[in-house]
Amino acid sequence: MAEWYKEWFNTPEYMDVYRHRDDEDALKLADLIFKIIELKPRSRVLDMACGFGRHSIIFAQRGMEVTAVDLSENLLAIANTSAKKLNLNITFVNADLRHFYIEKKFDVALNLFTSFGYFETDEENFKVFKQAHLHLKENGIFVFDFFNTKFLENNLPENSCENLNGFKLIQERRIIDKRIEKKIVIRKDGHEKEYMESVKLYSYAELIEMITKVGFKIIHTFGGFAGNNFNVDTSSRLIIFAKR
Repeated sequence: MAEWYKEWFNTPEYMDVYRHRDDEDALKLADLIFKIIELKPRSRVLDMACGFGRHSIIFAQRGMEVTAVDLSENLLAIANTSAKKLNLNITFVNADLRHFYIEKKFDVALNLFTSFGYFETDEENFKVFKQAHLHLKENGIFVFDFFNTKFLENNLPENSCENLNGFKLIQERRIIDKRIEKKIVIRKDGHEKEYMESVKLYSYAELIEMITKVGFKIIHTFGGFAGNNFNVDTSSRLIIFAKR
């Protein structure tokens, strides 16, 4: 359970569940980032927890020099295949976000799509912010996209069941000890598999405090991919732009 992400992200079932994610949100967030940050061609972008490469590919298509890091060999292989099909030159790195080191410095570091809070302790989770700070150039920008915890607590869909591409997906969500625990059941071809996700809940104030503590200056906060103002009660997302 403690390292649930090592198993879950390396299964083919993960892609069955999340491949249907609409790229529209990724495009909206990329548009927001390009609107806020003046990125020149060949700017260096570090995608921390790139998954199957949705955001990395968009940035590479827009002329950025992208390095993408993820712990899952399975997701990196899918991302690499997608990049090659599009003739994109993206550097993929298989590494733990807490411990990797790349010698070159970046103009932008990204941690998107709630790719945070997976680890057991606050100290381990906040190493992600330290790594972003370490790998950025002076005045480089860190973009952090997380769910808005207060909104989630008040609007949590506890149970859901849907049919996706020939299998049934059942999800049960609970908040336990300041973590959102999700049980994922996949029924396919007469078989059933069960997985877990567990993400630590951090408030707006906690995240701002810790991002600032590692040396960043907060420059913008938004409540959605379209760039709407953040409201702690009504915003579903928390998107933070911070300068090194």
